[in-house]
Amino acid sequence: MIRLLARLAVLLALPAAAQPVPTASTADAPICTDRPTKSNFACTVPKGLVQIEADALAWISTRAGAARTDQLLFSNPTLKFGLTSRSDIQLNWVPYTRVRSRDAAGKVTTAAGVGDLRVRFKQRLTASDGAFQLALLPFVKLPTARAGVGNARVEGGIAVPVNISVPGGWTVTLGPQLDVLADADGRGHHAGLTGLVNIARQFGVFTLYNEIWASRDFDPAGSVRQYSYDVSLAWLANPVLQLDIGANIGLTRDTPDLVAYVGVSSRF
Repeated sequence: MIRLLARLAVLLALPAAAQPVPTASTADAPICTDRPTKSNFACTVPKGLVQIEADALAWISTRAGAARTDQLLFSNPTLKFGLTSRSDIQLNWVPYTRVRSRDAAGKVTTAAGVGDLRVRFKQRLTASDGAFQLALLPFVKLPTARAGVGNARVEGGIAVPVNISVPGGWTVTLGPQLDVLADADGRGHHAGLTGLVNIARQFGVFTLYNEIWASRDFDPAGSVRQYSYDVSLAWLANPVLQLDIGANIGLTRDTPDLVAYVGVSSRF
């Protein structure tokens, strides 16, 4: 990690001309993804093409006093297909995840299995390669995970990705989102709100992302607020292949302390 940070510092000091972060939705443009970090981009997969975006491995660690929960996701793929020049359909499903929990008394429990299925549809509302891009992203989560891995409830919502490209190779991304979440007692649903500000800059084939993310749900049993600082580095190995590494650092007690991941994305 120290060597990676040192190399990154050298890279940032180079006087190379900054290039724009990939945001275009055309087949001849570099791959544009909804990863890394939690942000979504307004770009869509070009019509008739397939794109895969996945965590090769992700680790989620949460502490609450003497209690601790660790979750490993052994890949977390999202499969996308371009429906039109402005829309795509997306399926996200974790083939295997393992959750290990230790309570304050030291008792350890584990649960493992497949994750929930998430279906998303993205409709871009603006030009394919403009400096300002806007999209609508409704989604639904279907409960395919067993108890202990998921909550066995249907949930959903809609996100509104906004990308603004500015001179100097910078891109600002905003991510307002409305969630429909299951109540903790399993009897109904309640609203949740999510927002983020992501600032990214490309240096040659590398892109550095910095993000502040916030979320609040309004469960009748008690509102929960979560905040995190997310940082990641992506490498555009070639126009249709991207590799990334990143970490989300929790800023409140109710937020996972650390989410660390490495990922890969490719377009076919």
